[in-house]
Amino acid sequence: MKIVILGRDGVINQGSDAHITSADLYQPLPGSIEAIARLCQKGFTVVIATNQPGLSEGHFDLDELEAIHAKLTALVEDAGGSIAAIFYCPHGPEDRCNCRSPRTGLIDAIEAEFDIGAQGIPMVFDALVDLQAGIEKGCDPIQISSGRKEETLVNVSGKSSAEPLQVFDNLEQAASYIIETYQ
Repeated sequence: MKIVILGRDGVINQGSDAHITSADLYQPLPGSIEAIARLCQKGFTVVIATNQPGLSEGHFDLDELEAIHAKLTALVEDAGGSIAAIFYCPHGPEDRCNCRSPRTGLIDAIEAEFDIGAQGIPMVFDALVDLQAGIEKGCDPIQISSGRKEETLVNVSGKSSAEPLQVFDNLEQAASYIIETYQ
């Protein structure tokens, strides 16, 4: 099984400090839905891992989050792909849970659900904290710059990174790299 782990905010849709609080507000980045469909059509199982502190902060509830994810799933299916699973951390940074990046709980859950090891799995995120969790589990980090070009993993002091770190402008470029490299 060829698995790809994708972040949601900043990878599939615009990332920001403001929370996406409803399915009506959810808008994917240009080309991201088609990129997921291409990965699926090339035999990859696409899994999403996402921190969603807006749940614990009261910005939206579980029904709203599920509606957002249903919209995302439907868009991908309409484009000819599928999302195998969406794993999310509902906690805020102050909760110190095991599932919020940079801790590895979401990746641990993916390993358990799919009965795989994360070693060598491509992992596409925009935030360093998410990539650090993946590196700790042995994933191959791929970063979407999403306007954060100054914040790349190679700038994190004291944290080793997998070499070479791949940085792309968008999921379309990252998907092309994954298809070419991991096929």
